[in-house]
This record gives sequence, structure tokens and C-alpha cells, in this order.
Amino acid sequence: MTDTRQARPDASSRATLGKAADENFPVAPFFLPRAWRDDLMAVYGFARLVDDIGDGDLAPGGGDARHLGLDPGTVEEDRLVLLDAFEADLRRVFDGTPRHPLLRGLQPTVRRHRLTPEPFLGLIAANRQDQQVRRYETYDDLLAYCELSANPVGRLVLAITGTDTPERIRRSDEICTALQIVEHLQDVAEDLGNDRIYLPAEDLKRFHVTEADLARPTAGASVRALIAFEAERARDLLHAGTPLVASVHGRLRLLLAGFAAGGLAALDAITDAGFDVLSGAPKSTKPSLMRQVGAVMLRARREG
Repeated sequence: MTDTRQARPDASSRATLGKAADENFPVAPFFLPRAWRDDLMAVYGFARLVDDIGDGDLAPGGGDARHLGLDPGTVEEDRLVLLDAFEADLRRVFDGTPRHPLLRGLQPTVRRHRLTPEPFLGLIAANRQDQQVRRYETYDDLLAYCELSANPVGRLVLAITGTDTPERIRRSDEICTALQIVEHLQDVAEDLGNDRIYLPAEDLKRFHVTEADLARPTAGASVRALIAFEAERARDLLHAGTPLVASVHGRLRLLLAGFAAGGLAALDAITDAGFDVLSGAPKSTKPSLMRQVGAVMLRARREG
């Protein structure tokens, strides 16, 4: 008989999983069935770790590298080597025994729901792209990046909950892309510090914004206008994805409403900051999130 219990995470893995509390949306809230919570946290652990590898934000001590069979000292600055090793270990989830505790914890989820490697590989590919592509010329280029960096997560949520129809996947992609854009808007200053800009170059030109403008401690009028424009794009995507919430019922409806509401609440925070995302990343409050959950649920009832 296959052992479907989740592996126990070590200290570095617990640190990775602990970052769920800092996300814009609830990852695995208490009201879900325990099995769903375990599976969602297993997927989150994978997604968070691969992002941390790509961002060079791993837990101190080199535990993650050692789990992948690498010497932390030799790969400290080579994220591509880490990503390659992580992909090799991911493939063991499907045909062997992975080394990393988070991937061992993911294996029962993959087996229970017959998940395929593609969405996981997409997330790794997005982080490889982050090492090689620092600027995006057009909005379509950014959407193609989000297809790798964000949309696979929503598709995995639908697969875990057994609700992955083509129409729901399309709506989920709209919400996930919006959430990725919102995160980029919150992190403009941090991303620029890492020599990355996720604001399309065509939009910078349209609003007469230079990279020097983005490096200032506070946003000028042109930067604020640009951020307002991108925020409205994200808001439109979130509203376009709302029929996904209306298409499901019960606790799953509340979970998906929480995802969309998290993005909307973060956009409210950006708006309340006057679209100045350079002086600090605007973060939503719990009351704002709860208000948006109520609004999304109300909209879903009307549409359902």
C-alpha cells in the first residue's frame, strides 16, 4: 500500500511554509477540510521554495542546497544550478523518492490527485526566466510570464479540489495573473533593487516614466499615473475571474473568494497610498480583506 502521509518538514522547510501568513490571500484557511489544507500547503511549499530559490531568499544555513545534494558554498550565487537540482528532485516526485522534505511532502498530494509535472515545471521555468529576463517590453510579454509564474498555482488548486473544467481554468488564470501583477506593483522598489522591472516598457514610455523615476524614494505624478493604470488592469482581471467563484459552492466558494478578495484588498491598499509604491510596499489590512471577501461572495451569489 502506498504511504500517503505528508512528510514532516525540517527547520528550513518550516520557515518556507511559515511565509504563507505574509501572502495577499489565505493559502489554506481553517474552514477547509483537513485533507485540502494539507494538499494546499504542500503545493504552497513547493511554489514558495522555488520562488525563494529564484529570488535568492532561502533560509540561512544552506539546508535547502544540502537537501538537493549540493554544497551550499559552491552554489550560493548560482541560482540556475539550484533550480536545475530542484527540477531534478521534482521529477523524483513522479518516479522515485525526492530528497527535499518539501518535495517528499508533496508526493502524497501528487499521487492522491494524479497531478502532472507540467504546472510544477512551469513555476520552475518562470524562475529560470527571472535569472535571464530583467525587463518586459509589452503587456503581452508580461502575460506570457504570468502564464508560467502564477497560473499553474490556480490550476493546481482546481485539480486538488476536483473542479478543473476548461472554463474554470480560464477564469482561474485571470485571477492568478491579476494576483501576480498586484504583487509586482507592491514590489516595484524591491524588484528594481534586484535589477528587475515587471512594468511593461511600452507603458513606461506611455506615461513618460524612466528607470531613474522608479529608483526615487517616493513616486512622482507620472509614476503614480502608471501604477494607477496597471492597478486598474489587475482589478479588471479580478472582476473578470469572479464567475469562477460563482461556479462552485460551499467552502470552496469561500476559498476562491478569498483569493480574489486578497488581490482586491491589496489594490485598495495601493490606492489608499495614492499609488506611491516606492516609499514602501502597500499591504492590505484584515478588515479590508474581510470587506472584499463579503463583496466577492455577494457578487458570486448574484451571478450564481
